[in-house]
Amino acid sequence: MLRGTLTGLLVSCTPSNTSETLVLTGSSTVAPLVSEIGQRYESQQSDIQVDVQTGGSSRGIADARSGVADIGMASRDLTADEQDLTAHIIARDGITVILHDANPITSLTDAEIMDIYTGEIDNWQEVGGEDTSIVVVNKADGRATLDVFLNYFDLDSGEIDADIVIGDNTQGLKTVAGNPQAIGYISIGTAQAGVEQGEPIRLLPIQGVAASAENVANGTFPLARSLSLITSDNPSDAAQAFIDFAQSDAVHDLIEAQNFVPVNQRSRD
Repeated sequence: MLRGTLTGLLVSCTPSNTSETLVLTGSSTVAPLVSEIGQRYESQQSDIQVDVQTGGSSRGIADARSGVADIGMASRDLTADEQDLTAHIIARDGITVILHDANPITSLTDAEIMDIYTGEIDNWQEVGGEDTSIVVVNKADGRATLDVFLNYFDLDSGEIDADIVIGDNTQGLKTVAGNPQAIGYISIGTAQAGVEQGEPIRLLPIQGVAASAENVANGTFPLARSLSLITSDNPSDAAQAFIDFAQSDAVHDLIEAQNFVPVNQRSRD
């Protein structure tokens, strides 16, 4: 009897104006930016809470499709099999190949990068470096950065001869920063932020174009991609309101602070 009475009291005291939670899952590239946008949005919308979870773009797309998440996060374009969903672009980013700063190599051709990742080249001396083995750091399956990298170099996942497989961009950054023999590839935004924080890495150019947010913005960097929020064709009013905010000028400073490139209104969706 007492248990039932206490339960009744608790229910009757629950506020009727509880906040709504928006759940976003997916890309580890997009998630830190969306977390910042979410905090700003919550400060302006007291009835909304924004819950951001990672797990890779494939998870975000699957969760948006199934309804497990209100919004997915993806750092690649939707495929032909995903056209039942809508991508709302919030920023642009590039993917850069990174080396440890102690490595004397300052550039690699596309062919050399392909040969390193497929095991045809396994010693830095073969590309003008020191006589040491190359440690190949690759992304795990389901990560959009891997998909974009493979598509650009026209490779299949099974062709990659990796020594270390990592998940998110921060893991890739820390792995290369901790191993002078390593090579990896991560978001330009993450890499530039790492350099600013003193991480001992070097960003390599692609096709002679420096890896920078500026070159992503001006369209000259060849290995670029969109960062998007993913929904069904008919998102809820709350989800659409958050997307509108994430695409607005009110968050451009947050996008630029993470070394991503804001998109113009005409470029969205």
